[in-house]
Amino acid sequence: MQVNKYVLFLSVVAALGGFLFGFDTAVISGAERYIQQVWGLSDWSHGLAVAIALYGTVIGALFGGIPADKYGRKKSLIWIGVLYFVSALGSAVAPEVISFMVFRFIGGLGVGASSVVAPMYISEISPAKNRGQLVALFQFNLVFGILVAYFSNYLIDTAIENDSWRWMLGMEAIPALIYTLLVFRVPQSPRWLISKKDAFAEAERILSKTDPDGVKEAIRLALEEKEKNTLKVGFMALFKTQYIHVTLLAVVIALFNQLSGINAIIYFAPRVFEMAGISSEGALLSTVGIGVINLVATMLGLFLIDRIGRKKLMYIGSVGYIISLSLIAYSFSGGQISVSLLPIFVFMFIASHAVGQGAVIWVFISEVFPNELRAFGQSIGCFTHWILAALIANIFPFFANQFGAVPIFGFFAVMMVLQLIWVALKMPETKGRSLEEIQQDLSN
Repeated sequence: MQVNKYVLFLSVVAALGGFLFGFDTAVISGAERYIQQVWGLSDWSHGLAVAIALYGTVIGALFGGIPADKYGRKKSLIWIGVLYFVSALGSAVAPEVISFMVFRFIGGLGVGASSVVAPMYISEISPAKNRGQLVALFQFNLVFGILVAYFSNYLIDTAIENDSWRWMLGMEAIPALIYTLLVFRVPQSPRWLISKKDAFAEAERILSKTDPDGVKEAIRLALEEKEKNTLKVGFMALFKTQYIHVTLLAVVIALFNQLSGINAIIYFAPRVFEMAGISSEGALLSTVGIGVINLVATMLGLFLIDRIGRKKLMYIGSVGYIISLSLIAYSFSGGQISVSLLPIFVFMFIASHAVGQGAVIWVFISEVFPNELRAFGQSIGCFTHWILAALIANIFPFFANQFGAVPIFGFFAVMMVLQLIWVALKMPETKGRSLEEIQQDLSN
């Protein structure tokens, strides 16, 4: 499917927020052991130092929809870039653990807000036929950011002897500055202009560039939806009878995303490999393999999402999760499968995530809410995602040391069986329809 060059440019710029999201999320994996040594942190305080960015992410996700709704998607994206830049520099020069956590928390605010605003912006400027691929660019950039962070960590760790972790964290300032400058070149969201500003002429001018074939129909359906929703809606409208079923779709897909254990692997990959007896240098290098597999599988998911649909990708990912997580748990249990195969099982897990949940989640959440509620709906979905991510990252070191890997990865496998059942029974397909058409189907 050929993509309009202008809308591709806008989508790539907005999706660079995903690159920073991925970089910020993964860069800590190379630094976390040094931080524990330098400041003599206990397992609990170390877990908090790692997870503090995720608590910032929870706040950013919960409240990121408010400025996006009031001031627009573009201004919000600019401030997200500023938060990333400040966090990168501050974390790199932090003299002690408290200031370090403050700056990591600021970065978390940027991550949470970008997970709300960037996919939402892309979905609102995209033609229906390409929307899945274009919104999935956010996920592609996210995993590319993870790969770059892992590779950057490996290069810095081998090249710099003292305080290498500070350089790892500081590298993020460069892409953060580039991203912030590029966002000034993108227009406002046309659907935000219609639903919040009644600026139909300006919205039509933007849509004529991003979706020239569908501009008239998009304006007509957006106006029709606006006339239906004459009352001013706020965050609490998500829990009203007419919207609660849509809210639950976003909450449940986000819930299962984290109950797969993806952030436990992303944040603590070197530690997981070392638990299996792999050397420190080998463990760090293996994380680069995770990044490569993640990127390749995400490209496959991006290729398929508008061809076979969101639901089939979730089926593929769920089955892959169940198999790979079961094998990871079994390899740690001392079963006949050699623990030397653990990296292969982890790569299988990462590929399953990237093709399924990773490719689908941000697209699906950005599609299921009406224009009037999309900012708040995106927030509740992202909030669910990040509160689980924060809790899992915070408690993982403790549970890994206390109980070992077998019950942890066994639990994740059981959760993915439940996800497979939910996909089969409850998840709607949204492929190939305009945002307004999806609303009509879901409201019926």
